[in-house]
Order: sequence, then C-alpha cells, then structure tokens
Amino acid sequence: MARATGRRKTAELSALAPILVIVGMKREAACAAGEGVTTLCSGANVRRLRQALDALGGTDFSAVVSFGLAGGLDYALRPGHVVVADAIVGGDARRDTHSRLSSVLMKGAAAAGCKVTPGAIIGVDEPAMNPGAKAALREGAQAVAVDMESHLAEEFARRRDIPFVALRAISDPAARALPPLVAKALTPEGDIHALGVARELIRGPHQLGGMIRAGLDSRAAFVSLSRCGPLLGPLLRLVLADL
Repeated sequence: MARATGRRKTAELSALAPILVIVGMKREAACAAGEGVTTLCSGANVRRLRQALDALGGTDFSAVVSFGLAGGLDYALRPGHVVVADAIVGGDARRDTHSRLSSVLMKGAAAAGCKVTPGAIIGVDEPAMNPGAKAALREGAQAVAVDMESHLAEEFARRRDIPFVALRAISDPAARALPPLVAKALTPEGDIHALGVARELIRGPHQLGGMIRAGLDSRAAFVSLSRCGPLLGPLLRLVLADL
C-alpha cells in the first residue's frame, strides 16, 4: 500500500506543470533554480517584465512565485530578514496570496534558519531609493516591504487563475538610502553591469560608501535567498499536488 501511494505521489508530481519563479536578477534566479521550476528575470525593469510575461503565451504553470530582494518598509526588518507575503499591493488594489502555500514557505524558511515574518509587499514601477519614499509607501499601503516584480507576478497568476506566493529577503532596510547608481547597476538580462558601475563611480566617487553598504546588505539578503530558494520547488510542488 505504501509503495503504491508513493508511486501515485510521484506520478502526480511528474504531471505538474512547472512553477514560474519571477525575479529581478540572475543571481536571484540561480538561488531558485531546481527541478520543476522555471525562472523569469526582469532585469529590474517593469516594462521588460510585462513584455516577457506576455511572451509566455499559453505556457502552462502550476503556480507563480515572486522571489528575490526587497526594500524594507518596516523599521524592524533588517538585511536578510525574510518576508513571506500575505498580500500584494499594486496600484489601489490589495490582494491576498495563497494562504496554504504561504504557510508552507513560512515554515520552510524558518526551518532553514531564516528570520521570517508575514506581511504585505507593495510592488512598484520605480525603485524606492530613500527613507522618505519608503515611509510614504509604508503609510499609504500598510506594507512591510517593496519590490518591482510582485505586483506584475500576482497579476499574471490571477489572470491564469493559479496560486501565487511571494518570498523576499530584505536588502536595503527602511532607514537606508541607496546611491543613485544602484538604479543603473543591472544589465537588461539581470547581471551586474560592472563596467557601468565603475563609470558611475568615476563620475560620482561620493557614492562609493553607499555602494559598499548596499553590497553588505545584499550579501545578508542573498544568504537567506540561498537557503530558501532550493525549497521552492520541493515544498510547493508537494502541496500543489494535493490541491
């Protein structure tokens, strides 16, 4: 009986369409890569992400995950703290994520040794670069974190009528301002634009201190993403097979 049940579960998992994991950077995609997972990288560009999602056409997916770095809006969240969204704010709308899948991600992140909290994530079209912009988002949306992919990822999942969840690791905390060159630090493919960063530092060497701080913050965030990313496929697919 147990062997038959195991074979049935294996067959159910094999029949599942892949999970679409939407990220902003290739390094985030590398953290999430695994069996049953398809990653889509925006290069931190909303227009490009919309085009990439439209280009997927009728490709089947079993669920959508927004995954990667986020800016902190809640002052209690430090670099590396993981937020599993209970809601996504986009424009004037606030929509809940899939509660069962989110609960599984919460438990998985905690078991992986991460500090994790539930909360709303707001998706924006332009980065929140300073504490004032973050405070306005926090007060207006009652959100704890901000990114540039979750609102479009949630919209895509809703159009497909498939489950959606978001797991994000805080990089820049609420009180931290980012140097302007951060907005130019990625290539369209989501890689670090090393030459572009070097050019901007030559033009504005005063940004070096801010870049060093941002690098240390993102390092803490990527430690958490490297722990949580490998769990996405195995944990979510087990639950999806029972939905």
